[in-house]
Amino acid sequence: MTVNNIIKNKPYLAWYVKDPEKLSEESVLEHVLNNGNWEDVQLFIKVKGINETAKLFNKSLKNKRSNYQPAVQSYFSRYFNSRHV
Repeated sequence: MTVNNIIKNKPYLAWYVKDPEKLSEESVLEHVLNNGNWEDVQLFIKVKGINETAKLFNKSLKNKRSNYQPAVQSYFSRYFNSRHV
C-alpha cells in the first residue's frame, strides 16, 4: 500500500481535490492530519513509518506555506518531537 492509496480509499480526506491520487506524500499527510481521524493517522504511519512521517511533517512546516490547522500543527509537533525523530 502507498500513501496515495489512503486518499483513494478514503475520499473524504481530500474531497475537494480534482485528482487526489496525484498528491505528493507531504500533501497526503496534510490531508490526513487535518481531515482524518486517529485511525487514518495510524494507517499513514503504518505505511511510511513513524520516522519518515515525522520527517515529512517537519519538512512541510519549513515551507513558506503550510495549511495545517493551528491545533493540528501544535499537537503533531509535540507528538512527533516526543519520539526524538
